Amino acid sequence: MAELRLLGMTWDHARAWDPMLATSAEYARRHPGVTIEWEKRSLQAFADRPIAEMAGTYDLMVIDHPHVGEVARQGNLIALDTVGRAAELAALAAGSVGQSHESYHWGGHQWALAIDAATPVACRRPDLLGQVPTEWDEVMALARDGRVAIALWPVNVLMTFFGIARNLGHAVAEGHERLMAPDHAEEVLDHLLALARAVDPRCLSLEPIGIYDWMSGSAEAPAYSPWGYGYTNYSRTGFRPHLLTFHDAPGIRGAGPRGTVLGGTGIAVSAFTRAPEVAVDYAFWIAGAECQKGLYTAAGGQPAHAAAWEDDACNALCADFFRNTRATLESAWVRPRYDGYMRFQDRGGDILHACLRGDTAPRAALEALEAAYRESRR
Repeated sequence: MAELRLLGMTWDHARAWDPMLATSAEYARRHPGVTIEWEKRSLQAFADRPIAEMAGTYDLMVIDHPHVGEVARQGNLIALDTVGRAAELAALAAGSVGQSHESYHWGGHQWALAIDAATPVACRRPDLLGQVPTEWDEVMALARDGRVAIALWPVNVLMTFFGIARNLGHAVAEGHERLMAPDHAEEVLDHLLALARAVDPRCLSLEPIGIYDWMSGSAEAPAYSPWGYGYTNYSRTGFRPHLLTFHDAPGIRGAGPRGTVLGGTGIAVSAFTRAPEVAVDYAFWIAGAECQKGLYTAAGGQPAHAAAWEDDACNALCADFFRNTRATLESAWVRPRYDGYMRFQDRGGDILHACLRGDTAPRAALEALEAAYRESRR
C-alpha cells in the first residue's frame, strides 16, 4: 500500500501542538499507510498568514472562527456539511461548549470543526490569593494593591474592550455604520483605562501566555488576572513552578461572567488536498467526543466538546478548569466574522493600545476606532 502523507499547520504552544502530534500518531496507528505531519508558527504569525496561502500548502489547518467570512468568499476550504456526515455533524453541534461549533458556520456552510474552546476567564495563584473576585470593584481594589495583571497587548486590549461592553449589555458591531454608541464606548474605555493605569506597565507588552508565565514562574508575582484567554496547561501539575487555577470571569454591576469574547480554534480541510476523505475523517475524529475527552485532553489539548468539559478525569487533570469556567464559556459573545473583520481587529487593537500607552487621547482613539470599523465594512 502506498504511503499517504498529509501536512497540517497549527500554532506554536503546547496546547495546540502536543494534541495534534498525539492524535496524528494514533490515527496513523489505526490507519496503516497514513502519516499526518504538522508544522507550527507563532500565534501572531499564524494569525497573520492568509488562509488562502495556507490552503495551497497544507491539507489540514487549525483556524480561528473570525476568518470564516473571508473563507466563505474565497472557497479555499471544504464545506464540512457537504461530505456526507450529517449525523456526525449534528452530534458535534449538540455537544458543543457554548457557540464553539456554531462559530465556524457562515453563509450556510460549516467551514471547520471546533476542537479547542476558549474565552477570557479569571486566573488565580491559589497560594497568593484565597477568595476569587466576582465584581469589578473587587478587581480594582486588588489592582490598586498591585496584585493584578492583565494582558494588554493590542489584540487583547480590543477583546477586553468588547468583553466589557458586552458584559454591560451594550450593542457591538450590530450595524455597518457604527461599532458602538458613543456614550457606551466612552464608558467602556473609562473602565479599561482605569484598570490599565492600576496594573504594572509591563502588561502593555504581554499576551495571556506572558501573563500566565509571569504569574506561575515567580514567588513574587501577581496573584490574579481578571480577563485572559484560559489555558488548561497552567492548571496541570508540573507545567510551571507554581500552579494556576482558572475561574469564571468577573462581572460589572452584578452582570456575572457574561459577554467575554469567544476564542478557541477549529480544524479545517483544504479544498486542494489530494486526500479529502482521509483529511475529513481525521478532522471529524479529533472533534468527536471520544477523542476530545480522551487522547486530545490527555495530550495537553483544551477541548471544545462538552463530553470533556463534564468529564471527571478531564477536570482532575487541570484543577477543575472546565467546571470552574463553564458559565463564562457558555455566555461568551461571538465576535464579527464578516469578510474584512480581521483587518479591523488588527487596526482596532493598535488604536486602543496607543490610547492606553498615553499616545492618543481617549476621544481621538474612539473616533479612529469607529472610522476603522466603517472602513472594514466597506
